[in-house]
Amino acid sequence: MGLLTIYQDNYTDSTVISNRFIDEYMLAANDAQLKIYLYLIRMMSARLSTSICDIADTFNYTEKDVMRALKYWEKNRLLTLDYDENKNVIGIHLMDFAAAPAPAQIAPVPSVTVPSVTPLASIVPIASKPNYTLDDLKAFKSNEASSRLLFVAEQYLKKTLSANDIRTILFISDKLGFSEDLIDYLIQYCVDRGKKDLRYIEKVALSWAEQGITTPKQAAKLAGKYDKSVYEIMKALGRNGTPTETEVSYINHWKKDYGFGTDIILTACERTVLATDSHRFEYADSILTSWYKAGVHHKSDIQPLDDDYRKGRTARSNTNNKFNQFKQNDYDFDILEQEILSN
Repeated sequence: MGLLTIYQDNYTDSTVISNRFIDEYMLAANDAQLKIYLYLIRMMSARLSTSICDIADTFNYTEKDVMRALKYWEKNRLLTLDYDENKNVIGIHLMDFAAAPAPAQIAPVPSVTVPSVTPLASIVPIASKPNYTLDDLKAFKSNEASSRLLFVAEQYLKKTLSANDIRTILFISDKLGFSEDLIDYLIQYCVDRGKKDLRYIEKVALSWAEQGITTPKQAAKLAGKYDKSVYEIMKALGRNGTPTETEVSYINHWKKDYGFGTDIILTACERTVLATDSHRFEYADSILTSWYKAGVHHKSDIQPLDDDYRKGRTARSNTNNKFNQFKQNDYDFDILEQEILSN
């Protein structure tokens, strides 16, 4: 289900509730129906877009709960729902109370008591890309937040944005409803994958909109789950199925914070599997942390560390003085495993 365009016959720049709604409709409606209707009025008054998924997340309802509430108000003729050819809701038309009939006698639906978590569902974009005029682009650029966003985009893309480039970013902001932070993350995400073409960036934006992505956190979660290297690393650690948020955070930490390539991470995974059957992510994280501290940048940097470790271990084993004190080596995997397994 897509972002919804909420509109009414008589727009006012404030959140106003009709007395008829309070007198005639409020008593029979349940909590979910009331909250959702008032939320629609608020979003319409602020000229904000929303979606079935967004409403569900806002009130911790399921999308089915939201649809039941919308259909309740549709039966009471306070709104009408617009559908696409696939029967997905793409618009909500709030009716003018002056023309609304008396409320239908519909038994209220029981209030939602134990809302469940619903995964992001596919939606249809709310509109095609408009043919923005030069005046539209000028107005967009004159906005402080938009001007800042365009400057950041130029830094990521390493070029001056053309009029068509600005039209694309305006479309993503205006029609897809992406926030400044989400557009920033979107461009960075595409550039990190070697894609600087605004047409490609627009396609990714449409894909995220279709999946209900509204925040950078949701986008990062989606990107992490569907990154092929994530599944490759999971498999190397003996994990099957969809990665958890904790597992994805470990992998992102190794790749983004430490800057390790997949080959280095897989090497750590191989050693982890040979060393332990449990706590593998923690064990691999400790190996990679020691390599990061030791200045490893390429897979070839690992062998000298192995050689130094073996030499140090041999020297210690030849020492007869049991009271000899030596500096603990961060690279000692035997002690490392004991520490992990004792937690």
